[in-house]
Amino acid sequence: MKLWIQSTSLTALLLILSSCAGVSPSPTKEATIDATLPNIVLTNHGKIVGMTSVAFEWKSLEDSRVEGIYIYKQVPTTEGTSELVYFKTINSRFKTHYVDNKVQPDTRYAYAFKTFSEDAEGRMSKSVAVNTLPVLESVSWIDKITGLPRVAKIIWRPHSNEKVKSYIVERKTLEDETWQKVETINGRLNAEFVDEDLNDNYVYMYRVRVLTFDDILSTPSQIVKVVTKALPISVTGITTTTTLPKEIKITWSKSTQEDFTRYYLYKSTKIDGNYELIAKLHNNHFLDKIDEDGKTFFYRVSVVDTDGLESINDKNSIQGMTLSRPNAPALVEAKLVKNVVELQWSKTDPRSNSYIVVKNHKKGWFDENNEEFTGIKSGKFIDKNIEPNSTYSYTVFALDSNGIKSETSSVAVIVTPESTTIVKAPKEEVREEKVVAPVVKEEVQDVVEASDDLDLSGL
Repeated sequence: MKLWIQSTSLTALLLILSSCAGVSPSPTKEATIDATLPNIVLTNHGKIVGMTSVAFEWKSLEDSRVEGIYIYKQVPTTEGTSELVYFKTINSRFKTHYVDNKVQPDTRYAYAFKTFSEDAEGRMSKSVAVNTLPVLESVSWIDKITGLPRVAKIIWRPHSNEKVKSYIVERKTLEDETWQKVETINGRLNAEFVDEDLNDNYVYMYRVRVLTFDDILSTPSQIVKVVTKALPISVTGITTTTTLPKEIKITWSKSTQEDFTRYYLYKSTKIDGNYELIAKLHNNHFLDKIDEDGKTFFYRVSVVDTDGLESINDKNSIQGMTLSRPNAPALVEAKLVKNVVELQWSKTDPRSNSYIVVKNHKKGWFDENNEEFTGIKSGKFIDKNIEPNSTYSYTVFALDSNGIKSETSSVAVIVTPESTTIVKAPKEEVREEKVVAPVVKEEVQDVVEASDDLDLSGL
């Protein structure tokens, strides 16, 4: 029984000792002060100060009683300087160096040292004051190149400190509240940054920090402001025609852009539709050939500069139209007199200078034919080729000087009986004749056809 108790006590002791292994001792208020224990003496170059670290070197300790060293540190506070307090334990008298990495740049600290033995502590050394180095300054010179198309270029003088590993480029706009990291440029001798895909005519601000191989980040450089190139000035004075047969002429004021290179002409069937690029031009007019009468299109014109920047054009659409058809003649009377059909109509459009009469003859269920009479100058037509027991339908078209054919008039129907009874078509109300100024065909000069200037291979 006694042996079992002794064995249990020994096991508990081993557990306690093993749990304490690796735990550094620390000074206590009740510790015995042994003035014979040696003091810590720094070497001639025993203090090395950096921005984020402080290193110490002291002379070797020959006294075998010394088991280690206590390090005390004085840290600045918002209220002032704190007292020296225990900071670190060195668990070997053979160590002669210590590095403190828990410091801030450009800050004052104080340190003191004390040796300790197994059952006592030596006297505190004199405090050693240090002041960490200020943060590394950024590049000494930085400049910018402004007015580039959607690009900003920043250049700087390479940093003189060979510990510099890279440059951190930061950007900010007038709308941003904080700086944003946009690029890391590796290599101390690299000294430029090109920022692309920027907005047009937009203000960007840049600054540069340097990063050392030990990950120390410098203060920011001076700020440079870049304004990207503005878009070309939009064209003005765009006009289109509505009186040209089967074509629309588009003209606009010449661009005053110094680096002008060409115009882009767009076309759409709707004002808010999809606009198709139909021509790239160097002159300020274009003749759009359209094989339809009264056809409407919408156009937009933009200016392109030597950098490929294109002016805004989606807010300036203009409508153009080919010459419309003349108004259809108004049938006044259609009658059968002694087996002769007489038609009369009135002129409703001043553009009408000749007429076409289309005759449809239907006899029975399946016998039907059409006949057209052209070159009629008056408003009257007499048809003597009439058969009994037939149905005749007549329509009249007007032609203008360009050969544009009007819409059809109303239809006059004549039914010939076997007798001599006259069947009159209902009389059409005569529309008031409008007086319109004669149309003068516009002379087209210096026209660039789409086939001459169109070069869409790069699109």
